[in-house]
Amino acid sequence: MPQVLEFKLPDLGEGLTEAEIVRWLVEVGDVVAIDQPVVEVETAKAMVEVPCPYGGVVTARFGEEGSELPVGAPLLTVAVGSGGGADEAAGSGSGGVGSGAGEVESSGNVLVGYGTGAPVARRRRVRPTALTAAAPARVPVAAVPDPASGPAVAPVQAPAPAAAPVSAAPAASAPVSVPGAAPDAVLGPVAVVSPLVRKLARQHGVDLRQLVGSGPDGLILRADVESAIRALEEGAGVASLTAVPRPEAVTEAASGAVARQSAHRIPLRGVRGAVADKLARSRREIPDATCWVDADATELMAARAAMNSTGGPAAGPKVSVLALLARICTAALARFPELNSTVDLEAREIVRLPEVHLGFAAQTERGLVVPVVRDAQARNAESIGAEIARLTEAARAGRLTPAELTGGTFTLNNYGVFGVDGSTPIINHPEAAMLGVGRIVPKPWVHQGELAVRQVVQLSLTFDHRVCDGGTAGGFLRYIADCVEQPAVLLRTL
Repeated sequence: MPQVLEFKLPDLGEGLTEAEIVRWLVEVGDVVAIDQPVVEVETAKAMVEVPCPYGGVVTARFGEEGSELPVGAPLLTVAVGSGGGADEAAGSGSGGVGSGAGEVESSGNVLVGYGTGAPVARRRRVRPTALTAAAPARVPVAAVPDPASGPAVAPVQAPAPAAAPVSAAPAASAPVSVPGAAPDAVLGPVAVVSPLVRKLARQHGVDLRQLVGSGPDGLILRADVESAIRALEEGAGVASLTAVPRPEAVTEAASGAVARQSAHRIPLRGVRGAVADKLARSRREIPDATCWVDADATELMAARAAMNSTGGPAAGPKVSVLALLARICTAALARFPELNSTVDLEAREIVRLPEVHLGFAAQTERGLVVPVVRDAQARNAESIGAEIARLTEAARAGRLTPAELTGGTFTLNNYGVFGVDGSTPIINHPEAAMLGVGRIVPKPWVHQGELAVRQVVQLSLTFDHRVCDGGTAGGFLRYIADCVEQPAVLLRTL
């Protein structure tokens, strides 16, 4: 007889306590293999695929796409045991469903990158067998409430008789009617690949199950969702015109109530919520101060152009301005190690860190993230640039792991890409300092006693006043400016 096992949302590490379901990778009735990814979730750090440690047939899923689950809440149930469908999916090699009565094998772990190493079987629909006949033909996805308000999930439903007709799961809320909707598509899978498209639909109350995609094989694209949003807004505008009385009859209180009801609310969760919490904590705990200086970056830009003009087979990838500034930061931190530290409040100690794990701010569609270049003090400008390029590409694709987003000791923030000259950045808690770099633009500048047009940049340093005084912070920033104005200064530390 098959045994139904419950797979719960695992601890994803880095102190994360919850995750948002972005996309289910399996349906009820699918056969899954050991360590096969079954759901894609978004944490405050990154998006990850969660593999299931059991092999068998999916009998129930818990949590709708877009809902948040706490760590330890059930994700799905899997029927395992002797049965053709499950045994084929699990494989006959290492790892799989045990053939003996009551024997169940699993990988034991549930984090990405671990496991048995067995090849993952492709997801497919299982044909009716003794195993699938014992499982419900279609189990509705159960919404998981907040842990503080009650139980996380309802008990697993008892298997339905094999001859019982399949009934559609009740909708969690009334669907939104939009032009181009496909009523018959409500029961089928949603043809959406991009998590961003799903998020956009959730924010504007668009029911993806009623849309007909314009992409290949009916894939729902962002343009389809935006078109549905415009249709909804136009419909809401018509409704409001018919409901609102004449302007002279509208009182001030009524106007305020309408404004409050029409306000657009955005949940502070996921990446945005994590950023909000960290910035608030930084302002709350760190007594920060900021100093800044203008620097002539003409020679730095000329040095970069010379580096990138070298041709031939030995020429490596082009060096970016950010990579050069990162290399200058590591040299400055070697001279002023006070700024590569953190404060242990419980022990009342300043902890100076031996390695420089350099974070850099990267703007993505999911929000602001800070990938970390590990051991930057041991890298040259070319190596740092290559790692920055790799991490930036992964950030934009949403493939950064929690380990690549944590553990930084100093942050470099190039806000000049937004076309601004200066800023007072908030320290990335629990670090002790952040260097901000504005745009590099032609400005009048006194050079060698004469007025000239030079490439000028504003540099700002926000630092934790507990780890050092203004003299150290000023010395650090002045050294950065000297290296920008005269890149040959770096030769002393190369």
